[in-house]
Amino acid sequence: MNLIDEVNALIQEAGEADIMNAEALEEYRKRFLGTKNILKGYFAKMKDVEPENRKAFGQLLNEVKNQAETRYSEVQTLIRQATRVQHQLDLTAPATPIAAGARHPISLILNRIVDIFARIGFIVVEDREIEDDWHNFTAMNTPDDHPARDMQDTFYLKDSSTYLLRTHTSSVQARVMTQRKPPIRIIAPGRVYRNETISARSHCQFHQVEGLYVDKGVSFRDMKQTLYYFARELYGPETRIRLRPSYFPFTEPSAEMDVYWGLKDETDYRITKGTGWLEILGCGMVDPAVLENCGIDPNVYSGFAFGMGIERQGMQKYRINDIRQYFENDMRFLAHFGSAF
Repeated sequence: MNLIDEVNALIQEAGEADIMNAEALEEYRKRFLGTKNILKGYFAKMKDVEPENRKAFGQLLNEVKNQAETRYSEVQTLIRQATRVQHQLDLTAPATPIAAGARHPISLILNRIVDIFARIGFIVVEDREIEDDWHNFTAMNTPDDHPARDMQDTFYLKDSSTYLLRTHTSSVQARVMTQRKPPIRIIAPGRVYRNETISARSHCQFHQVEGLYVDKGVSFRDMKQTLYYFARELYGPETRIRLRPSYFPFTEPSAEMDVYWGLKDETDYRITKGTGWLEILGCGMVDPAVLENCGIDPNVYSGFAFGMGIERQGMQKYRINDIRQYFENDMRFLAHFGSAF
């Protein structure tokens, strides 16, 4: 086969090559259009062609190149169109199911507590987490030299003795009592901070719900019945509670309320320190000095207050034996609460 016959064969190959996919197209490009394509060898052989045939030979080589460029462009367009069709959405196809998330157990408990107290007229009030010393301590009957300040290890802001991360949501109660007139019936949920050693029973950050009821003629009996109602609504009608005398600077008399956890296994003994009871909240009658600090006449009005850790409520409700699990974002732990409540 002479050179002209070989080039004619290349023309036919370039125009009729069977190219099925992108890989085959790339091989086609390398053969006819690449930097080391087959035509370069034939152009080098131009000197071997008779002078009178060189022009026709050159035209044949150019025809091969043009044929290859046209064929390459056509197939490339077809492959791109096929790829776009494959990626188009089929609006009639069933949607891919999306796994639904679940609320965090703290949110579940908080929402439940808010709902329970809302039924008896308590409204939710929220406020700042960075608080000043007066609302966090002084207004709540805890002046600078009061020993009760030692009960709460406080995170103060850098280079400040005035501003701090609130140690309780009682600061919200102080702000409400200085801004509103009785009757006052609120609950104040939120995150609080204390410089405490992290363990199975305590953490340096946790969540509280504090309640306050101030009006004429409010008694300790009203407080006890309110908290008993709360415990039965949250834990069930057979729930047992007990009130123990305690001390808080902003209430007098003061008490701590326990819920019976039980002593069925080793975990129960560890969590309850062998008593079977788990402390869930502190409470008491609002100290007259607190009312006076906030501009409310203690000779006319009285009230009760209570505060509870939401994590403790969840430990009792869901039988969680380590408070640290709330903050570790372990999906195996959180997955248990997908159908809670």
